[in-house]
Amino acid sequence: MAATIHHAFSSLSAIKFRGTKPRTGPEWRRVGAARPVRCQVAVGENRRVRVQNGDDSIEICRVLNGMWQTSGGWGRIDRDDAVEAMLRYADAGLSTFDMADHYGPAEDLYGIFINRVRRERPPEFLETVKGLTKWVPPPVKMTSTYVRGNINVSRKRMDVEALDMLQFHWWDYANTGYIDALKHLTDLKEEGKIKTVALTNFDTERLQIILENGIPVVSNQVQHSFVDMRPQQKMAELCQLTGVKLITYGTVMGGLLSEKFLDTNLAIPFAGPPLNTPSLQKYKRMVDAWGGWSLFQTLLQTLKKVATKHGVSIPTVAVKYILDQPAVAGSMVGVRLGLSEHIKDANAVFSLVLDEEDVDSIREVQKKGKDLMRIIGDCGDEYRHTPLLLQLPASSLRCQFGTKRRAVKL
Repeated sequence: MAATIHHAFSSLSAIKFRGTKPRTGPEWRRVGAARPVRCQVAVGENRRVRVQNGDDSIEICRVLNGMWQTSGGWGRIDRDDAVEAMLRYADAGLSTFDMADHYGPAEDLYGIFINRVRRERPPEFLETVKGLTKWVPPPVKMTSTYVRGNINVSRKRMDVEALDMLQFHWWDYANTGYIDALKHLTDLKEEGKIKTVALTNFDTERLQIILENGIPVVSNQVQHSFVDMRPQQKMAELCQLTGVKLITYGTVMGGLLSEKFLDTNLAIPFAGPPLNTPSLQKYKRMVDAWGGWSLFQTLLQTLKKVATKHGVSIPTVAVKYILDQPAVAGSMVGVRLGLSEHIKDANAVFSLVLDEEDVDSIREVQKKGKDLMRIIGDCGDEYRHTPLLLQLPASSLRCQFGTKRRAVKL
């Protein structure tokens, strides 16, 4: 299998692999874990998408509710208000929730929420609700016992027999323990404790290695926006060859891609909206690296024209544009549960069609920005290169060292 994937990926000039020519034809269907994923849109609508690898399969809403804002720094979250908000999102058809072991009480909130769904909604509604979580361990030895214990904690917190999707993150590629961890996660999948295994913030080279090791991942979660088009360079090509799908975050850049920041000058103290969340601070640094605030304003003005033309908001255009990119199955939008809602804007994504004129006008502005691949590196490198890491808000770094979790036997 390794040789086949090497050949198939040899067309990517930035990474050197053995092989003479790409293999993109029928022989790919004979490669066990690397066979193409059938990414299917549900019949009669474009709201949901099914991603699968072999017999592993999950259907998700293409706009996912990102629950990182429960981890602190975005405002106090009231438990009851948060759960009520989750029910409203699910009732509106936005029924996929993305969380992590280190997003504060996110997994616990999901456990309360899913029990409300079980009691108060019909069984067919329950089938549409999906809870995706992440595991971000410290760089310790990845034994079966250690991996199993941590996954059991998430299962208990979320009150589910099997996790719909476990997205795995690893900090240090020099430590190859990530392969051991993923093999143990695959074993747990075979035992029925995880339905699908996926990745978060892995780069193209390591995704390649993981596939060569026969690990059937269905997706990789990466940062992707108008400003950050890195996933459409190396990553998208490998994904199209192997069928692994992309789930994106940072698509509205923490709120920077919105009318709120249109025609503002952040160089003047107190003249514009405050950058008062970790997300806004992080993505403002991305804007600075890409081309600065003036060019970003040109982008916002262009997006406003497109949004006005279609009777939608800038965030709706931002999400739809990324969903239209190759290999992208879904895009996350952060939810401030009980504090604010984006249900209307999110649902508008499913009826929006960006025409050639819209796309051309956006790309004209994008061409003026810098290539973040050259500045930052491949997908996820912003979390691994120390100089860039030190620039991220403290709350973004908390999970670097993992979280102390009590193993639960289930």
